[in-house]
Amino acid sequence: MSTETPPSRADTVVIGAGAVGCSVAYHLTELGAEDVAVIDQGPLPVTGGSSVHAPGIMFQTSPSKIQTKAAHYTSRLLSDAGVYDEVGGIEIARSEERMDFLRRRKEWATSYGLPEPQLLSPEEVTEHLPLVDEDEILGGYYSPTDGRVDGISALQWYMENSSASFYGNTEVTDLDVSGGEINAVETDQGRIDCERAVIATNNWGYQTGQLAGLDLPIAPVEHQYVVTEPMDELDVETSVGDNTTGLDVPGDRSIAEYMSEGPHQPVGRDQDHSLYFRTHGNALGLGSYNHETLSVDPEAMGKNTEEHQASVRGFTKKHWETPSHRGRDKSAKQAFDELLPATQDVDYEATENGIFVFTPDGMPAVGETAQVEGLWTGLAIWWTHSGGYGRILAEWMENGTPRLPSGPVDTGGIHVRRFEPHAGEKDYFVDRGAKRYEQVYSIVEPRWQPDDHRGIRTSPFYHQQKELGAEFYQSGGWETPQWYESNSDLVERYEDQIPDQDGWQGINRSKIEAAEHLHTRDKVSMFDMTTFSSIMVEGEGSQAFLQRVCSNDMDIETGQVRYSLLLNDGGGILADITVVKLDDEEFMVTTGGGNSPGIHGGHLEDEAPETVSVHIEEGAKSTIGLWGPNARLLLQRCTDEDVTNEGFPYFRAKQMYVGDVPVIALRVSYVGELGWELWTPTEYGQRLWETLWEAGQDLGVRPMGGGALSSMRLEKGFRLWGTDIDTDSNPFEAGLPFAVDMDTEFIGKEALETARSEGIDNKITPLTLDDSTDIMLSGRPVLKDGEAIGYVQAGNYGYSIDESIGYTYVPSEYAEAGTSVQIQCEGETYDATVRDEPLFDPGRDRILK
Repeated sequence: MSTETPPSRADTVVIGAGAVGCSVAYHLTELGAEDVAVIDQGPLPVTGGSSVHAPGIMFQTSPSKIQTKAAHYTSRLLSDAGVYDEVGGIEIARSEERMDFLRRRKEWATSYGLPEPQLLSPEEVTEHLPLVDEDEILGGYYSPTDGRVDGISALQWYMENSSASFYGNTEVTDLDVSGGEINAVETDQGRIDCERAVIATNNWGYQTGQLAGLDLPIAPVEHQYVVTEPMDELDVETSVGDNTTGLDVPGDRSIAEYMSEGPHQPVGRDQDHSLYFRTHGNALGLGSYNHETLSVDPEAMGKNTEEHQASVRGFTKKHWETPSHRGRDKSAKQAFDELLPATQDVDYEATENGIFVFTPDGMPAVGETAQVEGLWTGLAIWWTHSGGYGRILAEWMENGTPRLPSGPVDTGGIHVRRFEPHAGEKDYFVDRGAKRYEQVYSIVEPRWQPDDHRGIRTSPFYHQQKELGAEFYQSGGWETPQWYESNSDLVERYEDQIPDQDGWQGINRSKIEAAEHLHTRDKVSMFDMTTFSSIMVEGEGSQAFLQRVCSNDMDIETGQVRYSLLLNDGGGILADITVVKLDDEEFMVTTGGGNSPGIHGGHLEDEAPETVSVHIEEGAKSTIGLWGPNARLLLQRCTDEDVTNEGFPYFRAKQMYVGDVPVIALRVSYVGELGWELWTPTEYGQRLWETLWEAGQDLGVRPMGGGALSSMRLEKGFRLWGTDIDTDSNPFEAGLPFAVDMDTEFIGKEALETARSEGIDNKITPLTLDDSTDIMLSGRPVLKDGEAIGYVQAGNYGYSIDESIGYTYVPSEYAEAGTSVQIQCEGETYDATVRDEPLFDPGRDRILK
């Protein structure tokens, strides 16, 4: 640990010496990075950030695989360091709905490899947590390796075991950014020239980003915590009073003292009332999200003073004693009094409204920023995941592949580049962060949709879609129809092919989705693809550039379309793309919507040489997928071009007119039917819709939503990035060897050669349920002889094949068609069978006709 003035230069500067910053520095130096400097505005190790006022409770189980994996790595790292109390964690249920939720947690834990997850009876809960009133609960979920990290000791351990240099009381005043890259970090102790920097300031993440001209959507929020006076029921020795001796502690020392006192019982959560608790020696700590959201202006976080830590606000008694959370009918105190009767009349020795942060989607913001080369972020991360994300970020920075020791990880859901262009507007991300706070312990339904900040991004077809009764879901800020009420008449037509979908799996679904699926297979449908992205790649050396970044052969003719992958250095799948050659050294690359433009487009921008222009056309084109047996008849009515199979073969493209609308037409289909994607400048979009709609009425043209797309693509085994394929998997595991040409040179080839020579241990495969029409949900374990061998990546009902489908990766020895397995979902165990793919139209007769 350093105390002298920071250096004038360092290879890497980490801004923030809390849980994340220290973890990043530790892991960077472990991987061989030299000359790493860590700076913080507060004293070390008690900086005044959220890492030192947090109670350190660590519950590892999450519906997110990367969150669970990062948490488990963190618990093992800090346990080995001797700064983690592995007392176990128990989440209790006070309602039947919560008990169902705890069954889901056990299934997620089983899928993602947490040790020995268990469901407990009320009696078993109180054996571990004797202060809990057994009559108040229905049961619990127990994860034996959950526990608590000693925050201050963990920071000290990082500092003592890293070759990085640490400097406290050093405030960042500016970031020197020019030429699109980071050059230096300016501080009140002087300038530090650097080649790269990491923003790990969490609560100050927005303010730090502003110094580099970035609008990082990091929303600070208060939540409450109290520590009781010593309780007779907790008859253990305590070190309170000695825990922080000799340390410089800003603000109320009692908070740091109690947070440094470890538990002797499992940490607990009462999510039905947005509460959590743990022992602090002979006292009890009580935490609450059970109040209205107390958002903090991200530009007014402030600094340490003698009176308070910068990340701690004054305790507001009214939020403790008066119900104010929109989803809770009892106050925190009332709910605790019922659950833990011994706390009813105790006084509190320490209180705080502590601050932590949320992004608009509640996930971390990790990775290199798109706008500034060499400027990385590690934000919106709690102690629970800090060790794991520090390792992931360090591997990414040093070796080009984000990974944990267990293997590569999928960064699509945490990448700082995933945010849509409007996400940095302060009212937007503060409001969305407030909603995520409100949902921290809420049971969020499948396919839940927000009701605020809607209608931000709409396609040119939006008004037609509204008139057709579109049920809009929001994706990347876009309003995207999931189904259309105008198609409700189709439900009766296909009634005998649409099974009921009840229970949790059926929430926020409509039979209209199934009807649209079946109608598209019979007639023709129009699908709004405006959220999908086109990326124009032009200029001298464009083909050579694409050859370097694409896994497939890019030596293609004008008018040819080629499916390919973008890989990282480790051979993981960054994206699947379609490349269209429009002319010599002029290409259009198409990929998905959502986070694709920022992540995938940004990757191409980063890799492009100076002679190649990469232009991400997010929102610049509107696109219609025209699919179904009557698609050719409809399109031919609207164009003079020859769209016969001979005149317009599969995986070819033409620049042509549809009516008077100029389009780039691609003969490709994501649903396994004859069809085209029609790309046109946005200003022509409405006319394109009208032209096709009017010409196709007698052919049965209908609008089709995202629900039908999901089930149709799964029947065909077409991959969806971020769901079936991601940086977690390589092309051979993902069943995409046809998208790789090993005779070409491309990023990730060396890793693929190694993987192929070592053998492919895991393979993707479809499963179908043997005797049920229930829909399987992602993240649910796939079992063989009672042992987890994989988990559901994606599930839906195949209405054309009349079977429930789940896709999973399993060890290669279980991937043979006919293998019997089981799937656990919503507390039930389903028999299932491994199948060959594709499940629908294996000869591709429909798509090639």
